[in-house]
Amino acid sequence: MLELSDVQISYGAEPVVEGVDLSVSAGEFVSLIGASGCGKSTLLRAVMGLQTPSAGRVELAVDRGEVGFLFQDDALLPWRTARQNVALGLRNHGASKASATEQANEWLASVGLKGLEDRYPRELSGGQRKRVAIAQVLALRPRFLLMDEPFASLDAIVRHYLTDDLLRWVERDQLTVLLVTHDLEEAVALSDRVILLGSGPRAQIKGRYEVNLPRPRDLLKVKENREFASIATRLWNDLSTQVRTPGVRTEPELKVVNQ
Repeated sequence: MLELSDVQISYGAEPVVEGVDLSVSAGEFVSLIGASGCGKSTLLRAVMGLQTPSAGRVELAVDRGEVGFLFQDDALLPWRTARQNVALGLRNHGASKASATEQANEWLASVGLKGLEDRYPRELSGGQRKRVAIAQVLALRPRFLLMDEPFASLDAIVRHYLTDDLLRWVERDQLTVLLVTHDLEEAVALSDRVILLGSGPRAQIKGRYEVNLPRPRDLLKVKENREFASIATRLWNDLSTQVRTPGVRTEPELKVVNQ
């Protein structure tokens, strides 16, 4: 689905990331973690075509119109209702007004907002606005979903339930996902692989972790798995090392598999 080959991205003279090689297979869930400022979001923007690499290649197996992007902040238009916000993307993709409205209603119901279709963003809670944003993206039937810490601003309980719901939708539709997160437990609980970026500037991949936990996953139960604890501990230790020693360039072999 995605191939990054020796990617370098610069702001000014010094690269933010360099020498990044990463492939994501169809139907795979991959998370990017690393210290703040290491270039995780920059890589997502390059995949979406919003940032041009200064060197290397970004190759997608799908058209960028089939790529959905969930941002940290919801991108809802404040003067449009929840229904109108979801329908807008569908209309821009050629759906008739009647079809877009019908699909918007169906998606809002599927994300738990039935009865709130006519509310404006200011009349919704943070979690409800995020559900509208999710419906807005998933209604377009993306094959590849990019997520840049979409739930970071939510409280723990709302974040848990929204993440659990999103995981069900991803597994149901077999979406390919590339997630940026600072939450190590979230990365392990959701992913098939976790990629650790070293500290910037000139950030490189420092670790690749296989997460061989069975699917479908329950976000609470999966954390009781010994394998989950093992991977999360390794991630924490290796991320801590990168933060303390940002000049390290070598990439350790950190594959984790079930015994």
